[in-house]
Amino acid sequence: MTTINNVPELEDLVADLPRFNQLLATFAEKLQLNLADFHADHISVRCHQNTTADRWRKGFSQCGSLLNETEINGRPICLFDLPQPLRVGPWQIDLIELPYPGDKRYPHEGWEHVELVLSGGVEGFYARALAQLADEALVAPGIKLKQSSPKGEHERLANPTLAITDGTLTIKFHPHSLREIVASERD
Repeated sequence: MTTINNVPELEDLVADLPRFNQLLATFAEKLQLNLADFHADHISVRCHQNTTADRWRKGFSQCGSLLNETEINGRPICLFDLPQPLRVGPWQIDLIELPYPGDKRYPHEGWEHVELVLSGGVEGFYARALAQLADEALVAPGIKLKQSSPKGEHERLANPTLAITDGTLTIKFHPHSLREIVASERD
């Protein structure tokens, strides 16, 4: 199987990864987060058109395998397992989330967020996630927090989210990995 760097349908994402890595480092510094302290479960892209999502899906299918596809909030979300992980920040990430476009418009088409797993389960999750962030980061101009509980149609494992964004890049915390969520759908 080929690597992401050799797939013509993904050239724009390959070219976009250095931008994402720089923004991630800057954002983590602003939040006073040592990224190496966390396990990065996956990285996600965003696009505005189904044709772009279809092209990326075709590309990821050439360098990875479809782990799961489910509908969340009325749109397909595809998960691709990469045998050759991507270098993102301090991590090697082997899981890509490709959501098809929804109603929300993102400022940039390309890499948009990483999701980090905080062990300890659902109980007390939001407090644990907030404790990872410096108090001054929580009130910094342009920083927004969002709590949510997105759920796929067959999920049986609760996986609440705490997302923190500066409007350009987002870091999300979850108590479970997507692989655990996918496994819960099949049990």
